[in-house]
Amino acid sequence: MAALIRYSKSSAVSSLSSFSLVRRCFSSAVASELSSPTTTPLPSGLNRHLPRKDPKDRNVQWVFLGCPGVGKGTYASRLCNLLGIPHIATGDLVREELTSSSPLSRQLSDIVNQGKLVSDEIIINLLSKRLEAGEAKGESGFILDGFPRTINQAEILEEVIDIDLVVNLKLREDVLLEKCLGRRICGQCGKNFNLASINVRGENGHPGMSMAPLLPPTHCMSKLITRADDTEAVVKERLRVYNEKSQPVEEFYRSRGKLLEFDLPGGIPESWPKLLQVLNLDDFEEKLSAAA
Repeated sequence: MAALIRYSKSSAVSSLSSFSLVRRCFSSAVASELSSPTTTPLPSGLNRHLPRKDPKDRNVQWVFLGCPGVGKGTYASRLCNLLGIPHIATGDLVREELTSSSPLSRQLSDIVNQGKLVSDEIIINLLSKRLEAGEAKGESGFILDGFPRTINQAEILEEVIDIDLVVNLKLREDVLLEKCLGRRICGQCGKNFNLASINVRGENGHPGMSMAPLLPPTHCMSKLITRADDTEAVVKERLRVYNEKSQPVEEFYRSRGKLLEFDLPGGIPESWPKLLQVLNLDDFEEKLSAAA
């Protein structure tokens, strides 16, 4: 199994671009920046001393970008299960904190319910705790979901840990809105579902798109709840703020040769095989199935 994962990582990276060369060059640049007095200071919550391991000695360290509701969590989680690495979603970190009774929880509740983005300082502190906990448990590799969201976050992240690849998932906005408004969570088991049945005709250069609903089992149906921030006004505001903040982040990784843009062609049945193909992991899934 380990050999398969090492083979897959190597194939995926080499098929997209010369990421090993980019890493070597960029690591040197980062080392230079860290010794320079002009380096952006790290917030107190983030550990500058997270170890940088040789890519040959660890699993992939990827980032998934994309608008709220695009499916970052779904596809990142599937890839993490495939590669045997942790899925670290900043949205989950925030929701976990919201369940606590800390002063930060009350502050976060106001921010989320208004559809605003959580501040860099709060997100960085939560992420730092998670990365340090994973390192202590001996975790190798990860996919970050929902971070970085701002150019400041991206710069800080690059100072403390190597990112191999950034996958930017894209989906037309009218479909995104419909998806977000269809989201439901089972109040008992905590699983996510989506009641939206999307069938959009192609127009203005956009291809048609169909997405079947992700319906819950019968025993979850009566326990479905809607997230407080999944109202049309809040969703539109989240999308507006995200688009405004994300462009510099995308350009940050594009200029470093690390950005892979992926337009979702439809729901999971259509998109998952094509995502595996562009990551050069389509044969890897088959090998895992054969070895099971």
